[in-house]
Amino acid sequence: MKTVTGRTDHVVVVGAGLAGLSAALHLLGAGRAVTLVERDPLPGGRAGLIARDGHRFDTGPTVLTMPHLLEEAFAAVGRTMSELLTLHPLHPAYHARFADGSSLDVHTDALAMEAEIERFAGGREAAGYRRLRQWLHDLYRAQMGRFIDADFDSPLSLLHPDLARLAALGGFGRLQPAIGRFVTDERLQRVFSFQALYAGVPPARALAAYAVIAYMDTIAGVYFPEGGMHAVPTALSAAAADAGATLHYGQHVTRLERTGDRITAVVTDRQRIPCDAVVLTPDLPVAYRLLGARPRRPLALRHSPSAVVLHAGTDRTWPELAHHTISFGAAWKQTFHELTRTGRLMSDPSLLVTRPTATDPGLAPPGKHTHYVLAPCPNTTVGPSAASWTDLGPRYRDSLVRELERRGLTGFGDAIDTEVLVTPADWTGQGHAAGTPFSVAHTFPQTGPFRPRNLPRGAANAVLAGCGTTPGVGVPTVLISGRLAAARITGLPRTRPHTPGPPPAATKGSPA
Repeated sequence: MKTVTGRTDHVVVVGAGLAGLSAALHLLGAGRAVTLVERDPLPGGRAGLIARDGHRFDTGPTVLTMPHLLEEAFAAVGRTMSELLTLHPLHPAYHARFADGSSLDVHTDALAMEAEIERFAGGREAAGYRRLRQWLHDLYRAQMGRFIDADFDSPLSLLHPDLARLAALGGFGRLQPAIGRFVTDERLQRVFSFQALYAGVPPARALAAYAVIAYMDTIAGVYFPEGGMHAVPTALSAAAADAGATLHYGQHVTRLERTGDRITAVVTDRQRIPCDAVVLTPDLPVAYRLLGARPRRPLALRHSPSAVVLHAGTDRTWPELAHHTISFGAAWKQTFHELTRTGRLMSDPSLLVTRPTATDPGLAPPGKHTHYVLAPCPNTTVGPSAASWTDLGPRYRDSLVRELERRGLTGFGDAIDTEVLVTPADWTGQGHAAGTPFSVAHTFPQTGPFRPRNLPRGAANAVLAGCGTTPGVGVPTVLISGRLAAARITGLPRTRPHTPGPPPAATKGSPA
């Protein structure tokens, strides 16, 4: 593995999102002095927070999986997760509702899920689920150490016996047909393949290897932090500060000073910070602008679909909503075609509705509830421009409310007493390329060693981290990305086994 050469005593990390905080903790644990610079007044990056009328709205990810990666970050500085963060396992992980009126609880426990599938679709599908579960386990074990939690210096890094194992498991086939080998009910196929949207590729075209995301969601377990998802970066930043990091919030990085091919200082709108190395976690266009260079690639980068998010504080809730509810429309292939090809808004949307107050009532005033409605939409490259969302956003908000009411959430619109609407225009304003928070899509030419490298050319002591580089999009992967970036600087090898371990129980530590 290539590493940064020369002195690396003092590292500046640009961005206090999950990748930057992970990198900071692993660098601190390796004895580096760390200064962290963040443009926002709070840590979190995409995992931000909006406080409105007593409601706490998480602005980014709502699904937390693979908590052992958080444990590793805290352990790097001698802390335990339970000291700073309380996690609650979610049972069920999801509640799925379908256009034909049927519904399914998605359990991570094998026996519970098998029984639920037998009730939902019969014994043959339950038997198929048993085989699917084993395949997902095998796929995870074949990928994690070599293809996900790994730095790549060239495509030759793929030449390993695990590549043959992954191929033998069918990892280089297509996702939807691979799932169909085990379960034939089209509704179940959706439950175990919709995660491809996180990777920015329709299930019919995504590599079967991306079923590993379904492993994380439906087997390894889904959790929710007390205090909301923003409690995660809050806890990580507290651990970094306690370990000696210097944290600067509300400062914009304007440029990087160089001597030859080395970054010698990070300059913000308030100060100049000398450094021996730098970790850059902003979205790729921002990072490349600071570096003054772009990667040499034969094809332009393709970006994932975007999303419209309606944060709604309400005076009531609906008993059919679990913590996470997936409301599938009747359309499926058409939906992905609209999102990735034609650039039209979903004509028959599939929606994620998260109700965090189901687990933590303290996220809303007494008697109130908080709902997060995510509707995938085309990014601004293939769909409506950022500017067009000024007029389009309110109209689309109203259509989402009508659709939710049509699907059984009667009176949803009237129940809203405070709300925040986030559209691709807002993601664009935050510096996200193509108006999407999901960054570069995981097409084959943008996966593994073909994804933008975390060691950019032309800067001997700069490393990238975050969802645009390896390994990719998602909370677990950006935490890994931060650790991989730290390893590029420290040269320390990975020593921990790559198994999730037993699910943590809800802990009694102080909520972040």
